Amino acid sequence: MNEKVWLKNYPEGIKSTVEIPDETMVDAFYRAARQASSHPALIQGDRTLTYAELKDAVHRIANGLKSLGLQQGDRVALMMNNSIDYVISYYAILASDAIAVPHNPMYTERELHYQLNDSGASYLIIDQELAPVFKSVQGKTGVREVITVGDGQSVFSKMMKEQPAEFQWNPGDRTEEVALLQYTGGTTGVSKGVMLTHRNIYANVVQTHAFLGVHANPGKERLLNVLPLFHVYGMTVSMNYMIYLQSTMYIMRRFDSTKTLEILEKNKITMFPGTPTIYVAVNHDPAIHERNIRSIHTCISGSAPLPAEVKQQFEQLTGAKVADAYGLSEASPVTHSNPVNGIRKAGSMGMPVTNTDCRIVDIGDGKTKMPIGKPGELIIRGPQVMKGYWNKPDETEVALRDGWLYTGDVAYMDEDGYCFIVSRKKEMIIASGYNIYPREIEEVIFTHPMVREVAVIGIPDEYRGETVKAFVVLKEEGGATEEELIEHCKGKLAKYKIPTAVEIIEELPKTTVGKILRRELVKLEQNRHESESQDGEYAVKR
Repeated sequence: MNEKVWLKNYPEGIKSTVEIPDETMVDAFYRAARQASSHPALIQGDRTLTYAELKDAVHRIANGLKSLGLQQGDRVALMMNNSIDYVISYYAILASDAIAVPHNPMYTERELHYQLNDSGASYLIIDQELAPVFKSVQGKTGVREVITVGDGQSVFSKMMKEQPAEFQWNPGDRTEEVALLQYTGGTTGVSKGVMLTHRNIYANVVQTHAFLGVHANPGKERLLNVLPLFHVYGMTVSMNYMIYLQSTMYIMRRFDSTKTLEILEKNKITMFPGTPTIYVAVNHDPAIHERNIRSIHTCISGSAPLPAEVKQQFEQLTGAKVADAYGLSEASPVTHSNPVNGIRKAGSMGMPVTNTDCRIVDIGDGKTKMPIGKPGELIIRGPQVMKGYWNKPDETEVALRDGWLYTGDVAYMDEDGYCFIVSRKKEMIIASGYNIYPREIEEVIFTHPMVREVAVIGIPDEYRGETVKAFVVLKEEGGATEEELIEHCKGKLAKYKIPTAVEIIEELPKTTVGKILRRELVKLEQNRHESESQDGEYAVKR
């Protein structure tokens, strides 16, 4: 395979490499506070913070954390919905030389318990309405201090009122220090903390701007964020990127297509990163033709493949350019994208972004470069690649080899350097942009007393992209119904992980050594999909 064949197809204005200063996002934050002090930084509903006000708020929370005994390198867990207070908390943690540990606010007690213990978090900043989830496991964790966020009586509110706005941040070379533990899943479904350094996070913002910011106007952009900020995608392309641009981020607590259209039009939003599910919902909202949202110039679509028809429809409605991109938590996350000012190939995740190298290698030996058009494992090298997995040296050695990140995704590269995902070596399911790992769901279903065997796969879903289906072998006929097994998962898994379909079968396909062949179940569903689609009768059960 030709080395870096994609570089000859970079559009005008995109550089193959850019200098990445020895800085952090905290440096970028303070630069914005100095240079754009009166400019609106964050807007959520009726609440607005300028960059100067944001700096003061960050300082008050940082001082509050220090008053509780926070030390350099301590882990501070975040379990919050999208809010201005989330951004304040995130930057307060980084400015305090601590490590942020974001958690999905949809997690159940079991999921939260595991991650808190694995990270060794001593502090937790949590929305008041989510506190009951934590309280049920509090005594089983090492969390010493809980900062609730909510009304005027919350700990967070008291810190904002009582702590001073003066804070001594000591600039220094922190680039190689861990800034974030971003939890993800692995091939076994065991959650791993991805160690992202200050350099990883800052570099990926610089790379994103170099490749996807060709139409961006620093200081004047208005970005609408509907992505979850606890997710590395929302963190980089929305929150950190807007700080870097010294521009304004409008925050939605959670996505609603009608409200989104209202904000897009009213505020003349210019940048609107999302997921295929989000763009589908906007395309089909009844109010879409009543709104003028042609102020948008750039959209980045991530977390799942973007169907060509969805992209085309959204671009026709808005005049915006939608770039289908690819990334993973282990790479902060952006590694590939279609250029917004160049050829955007349908079905492709695009080319390696600025300062990123990639190869397609033989799945068996992990070294032999595959020819153009031939699938293999996608491996990546660049400044955005993680330091490793938290307290998991064996897994780190598997993922990081000779300076390359082995993604576990099977892909091929065409003659122009555009990459296409073929399958997921990790058997991960992506539903509405959320990563779901079959093993975790299987373990929950297996706790049902009537379940003998279970295998979970992703099946097509018109709205979510994929949804979860479980194939179950019972210990005795009639021992449980599909509905009972779905009900069994509730309260043990986040809602988006709960199977929307269960099929009870007599036997699971296996190898001669007894390993379940999920690919045969996937093939079975694909055949059903194709045959029933021809009859116009296929519908995923919800």
